[in-house]
Amino acid sequence: MFHASIGGIRGYLPERVLTNEELSQEIGWTPADIARKTGIVSRRIAAADECVSDMATLAAKRLIIDLRLDPEALDFLILCTQTPDHYLPTTACLVQCRLGLPSRCASFDLNQGCSGYIYSLSVAAAYIRSGMFRQGIVLTADTYSKLIHPKDRSVRTLFGDAATATWIRRSDEPGLGRFVMGTDGSGAENLIVPAGGLRQRSSQKSSREFQDESGNTRSADHLSMNGPTLFEFALRRVPDLANRVLESNDLGGDCQPHWYVFHQASGFMLEQLRSKMSIPREKVVYHLREVGNTVSSTIPLALREYEQLGRFSVGEKLLLLGFGVGYSWGGTILTWR
Repeated sequence: MFHASIGGIRGYLPERVLTNEELSQEIGWTPADIARKTGIVSRRIAAADECVSDMATLAAKRLIIDLRLDPEALDFLILCTQTPDHYLPTTACLVQCRLGLPSRCASFDLNQGCSGYIYSLSVAAAYIRSGMFRQGIVLTADTYSKLIHPKDRSVRTLFGDAATATWIRRSDEPGLGRFVMGTDGSGAENLIVPAGGLRQRSSQKSSREFQDESGNTRSADHLSMNGPTLFEFALRRVPDLANRVLESNDLGGDCQPHWYVFHQASGFMLEQLRSKMSIPREKVVYHLREVGNTVSSTIPLALREYEQLGRFSVGEKLLLLGFGVGYSWGGTILTWR
């Protein structure tokens, strides 16, 4: 069996910055209140004509240019998104064409959210470990802002748009460890866009606006989130996930990871998880203050930021944990190379 490692990460953030000061004029919370509730002071918002294929292509181009990758040598392209350009074809096919990747390059979408980076890495690692492929790119990109009603405070303060590109390659030493994943579809309605698919098509009826018990305005065409229930799910599931990942990778006891890289759901969520799991604050990666919750891009954006800051050392063990919409969750150990 071959080893799979991350060879590099690059990101893309839209130009528009939505600050708490701007939001406060629209939703009635003060900038300080928004920061206290979310741990976020600004987030990036995709332009009206900017879609996932645009952002993912730009992230991938940065990766290819900076790391001097040969597009002809890439074997696969996995694009993780829940906001594709079209029902069909897959957005990955559009990106493959824009990048000029060879026709033998396997390209497909993976519809997953907050755990999506882990799921995508697991597929890429399986390809490489099996010997089927040598290298490829994992892309994450979402434009949740296009699904959010402007008067829905429960989600508008949290989510930002972004894209990332990760080079996955065959290596002589282990990089990505064993994966642990899970699903509980009974929680599907707690983070959902009810209309717009084939179960409930967008219509005049689905576009009718209403207010929930907290005063948030939305319609069935917009993103709906049950924050308290999602919070309870994370506090219940993530500590067990962490223990299972450590056990699966022969860690634990005196051999603990150097860093904990959680999905960056919110500042409050990170602090509650850290407290419940008794993790020293200096071992937890924080990267949402100026970008918000970017769904499947939160973990790779955080990894890239800390790499640029020189925070990681070669050989350190990073525990990566994604969790959320679905419900779904996943984790692995990354040995920093």
